[in-house]
Amino acid sequence: MNMLENKIDFVALISVTNANPNGDPLNGNRPRTTYTGHGEISDVCIKRKIRNRLQDMGKAIFVQSDERRDDSFGSLSERASQTITTYTSKDDYAAQACSKWFDVRAFGQVFAYKKGKEKDGVSVGVRGPVSIHQAVSVSPVDINSMQITKSVNSEPTEDGKKSSDTMGSKHMVEFGLYQIKGAINVQLAEKTGFTQEDAEAIKECLRTLFINDTSSARPDGSMEVVRLFWWQHNNKIGQYSSAKVHNTVQVTLKEGVTSPQSAEDYEITLLPLEGLEAEIIDGI
Repeated sequence: MNMLENKIDFVALISVTNANPNGDPLNGNRPRTTYTGHGEISDVCIKRKIRNRLQDMGKAIFVQSDERRDDSFGSLSERASQTITTYTSKDDYAAQACSKWFDVRAFGQVFAYKKGKEKDGVSVGVRGPVSIHQAVSVSPVDINSMQITKSVNSEPTEDGKKSSDTMGSKHMVEFGLYQIKGAINVQLAEKTGFTQEDAEAIKECLRTLFINDTSSARPDGSMEVVRLFWWQHNNKIGQYSSAKVHNTVQVTLKEGVTSPQSAEDYEITLLPLEGLEAEIIDGI
């Protein structure tokens, strides 16, 4: 395994068409938006999708969703306590966790669990090298809502008749082009054992982010990775700051377009940085 030696920055452009990329539970599960009307996807949501893709690739994941659970553990504390049974120090515990689970050595994790009813337990924090911003749409988004009705009995009724219909709502972004920005820190990678091969796995996850991510809120084909920009610097700290690198991706509306309906309505350009070349990858 080759340890990561050079800092990495990345920007992914993703399109959303008639889908809810990330519902807000405090706002009736409407798609998240900023105060300016731009669409938003939380970094937690993006990491969940990356974890799911890593599972598809056969990687061991600590923070698993229930429907994708691939072991017998019903909670994080069970998975931690029954996998790491002996350790000599907090550093040893962290090293074992990073070696076992890809998402721990990538994103970090706080292990703070009690041992049953006893007071003693574990309290270990791991800082991961992969940082991801919340995704924000390039332009403000329009949100469409529709009323839906459930006309099937969920439970039997006393008189045997059909229960009254249940009303609900479904919300979706008509169209939005979002930017996911992130970086991989070499100093933290050295501490968790994050390798160059691990970085390549993250790149592949971003390229294929929406495979096996279908739901009623996100129909197959409604979300797409348009383009991925990937920079690998020539030293540990990077030749330029992440902000400067991310800002080289310029996305603007084409002349005459006021209401974008697809990624084709945008002009995507990459400003040059001396001594730093971007790998440009089309999504799938």
